[in-house]
Amino acid sequence: MASTPRPRRSELATPASNDGMFAKAAASDADLVFLDLEDACAPAERESARGKAADALRDLDWGRTLRAIRMNAIDTRWAYGDVIETVTRAREALDVIIVPKVRRARDVWWVDTLLTQLEDTLGLRKRIALEVLIEETEGLENVGEIVRSSDRLEAVIFGAGDFSASQGARVNTNFDPVVDYPGDMWHYARARVIVAARSAGIAAIDAPFPNFRDPDAYRVACERAAAMGYVGKWAIHPSQVELANTAFAPTTAEIEHARRVVAAYREAEAAGKGATSVDGMLVDAAHLRHAETVSTMARLLENTAS
Repeated sequence: MASTPRPRRSELATPASNDGMFAKAAASDADLVFLDLEDACAPAERESARGKAADALRDLDWGRTLRAIRMNAIDTRWAYGDVIETVTRAREALDVIIVPKVRRARDVWWVDTLLTQLEDTLGLRKRIALEVLIEETEGLENVGEIVRSSDRLEAVIFGAGDFSASQGARVNTNFDPVVDYPGDMWHYARARVIVAARSAGIAAIDAPFPNFRDPDAYRVACERAAAMGYVGKWAIHPSQVELANTAFAPTTAEIEHARRVVAAYREAEAAGKGATSVDGMLVDAAHLRHAETVSTMARLLENTAS
């Protein structure tokens, strides 16, 4: 369903009401920056923040960074205005809209339909992509339908904060359990989101990590999410961007090994063999798939940087 994949190793949140932070966000080297019209804005600021966000998206130099907003949930009074006013003012300077608290496929359909009408009315030359947040138990229950709800959809994000409230979990301000919990309290939710995303051919992005003063813990959280197949993580502070960019990119050693695996398998294939070995380890078609995933990500990052 998705268009050509785009890097999303780091998605940096920036309050749309705080225009003093926009230039730093634009210079952060995040793969995506979203100006947040939802939780990061006080209710009294949400309407006036639309214009600030649109002007920043249009006027600042964002380089290779994808430009996004997070709108308010569709069951709020701000939702339609967030889409109409921001798109009308930002136009082609807006790449992505993040839809929060998605519960059902029809929530995404609502935004998709509104965007289609706006793009036609305004004569926009490119389509605006969507990302959705799974942060309600109902959304997790329906995630398989949600990820197939629109051909604009490029990524699904697990939002542990609101999800913990929706589930009634007892957590601290970093969304970690308040007791000694065995393993990852959110493993089931994370696993269900990544399986749904992969089955639909879109990206999966991991939850924010509020404790930005603990870079080592954030790095570990990134590495664990990457091990599950997530391609990126939210950053709530610019200091987290480089950590995420590194954690979700294949290392030089991984790229070199992947290329050796592909070369060895192709050589065996040409000789009529279904398997071979690299460094004393079996290499078959399953290993080829893993190697090609690494190689594809490496090429994507190279092309984006060039």
